[in-house]
Amino acid sequence: MSIADLRTEYKRGALDEAHADADPIKQFARWFDEARAAEVAEPNAMVLATADHSGRPSARVVLLKGFDERGFVFFTNYESRKGVELAANPHAALLFFWPELERQVRIEGPVERVAERESDEYFRSRPLASRIGAWASPQSRVIASRAWLMARAAEMGLRHGTNPSRPPFWGGYRVLPQAVEFWQGRPSRLHDRLRYTRAEGGWMRERLAP
Repeated sequence: MSIADLRTEYKRGALDEAHADADPIKQFARWFDEARAAEVAEPNAMVLATADHSGRPSARVVLLKGFDERGFVFFTNYESRKGVELAANPHAALLFFWPELERQVRIEGPVERVAERESDEYFRSRPLASRIGAWASPQSRVIASRAWLMARAAEMGLRHGTNPSRPPFWGGYRVLPQAVEFWQGRPSRLHDRLRYTRAEGGWMRERLAP
């Protein structure tokens, strides 16, 4: 079978205005809970797209670590490629894809760093090896070998012990949603798409053609 012949007929669900919440954050919470209940593998995995000062894009998968009415939070090295791009162009797009439910969620908006206290609290909650890894990895930089990285991790483990503080170059970002789109796969590629756009005093909701 050729790649062109690969296709799936989506028929698990529907999304209509009568049953969708007027608040996209509440609608996201509902879908996220349903993804967890369906035992989707890593339901908090999301594609993060950023762009540099010239508009050249890049994308990677990161993990959502919190959300509320303020926005969607992830953590990373501020000196990584994504961190450098967000410093130059503080806007991003997120994409969740839950194939088991035939659903996508797209989120777009400006990005800000979370408060240092929030980054500290999350860093302390991570496994020790992950905290040491944050100190050890010069994320997105060229390194000599895997052996160099493991030696660096061992060195950082000895240096920082069992209770390492958060590196000053590591912390959280919050994507402030200006637009949120919910996509539900439907038969014959006539998918349901509801887009919420932030408006004065609330949210405007529109249906998009598939």
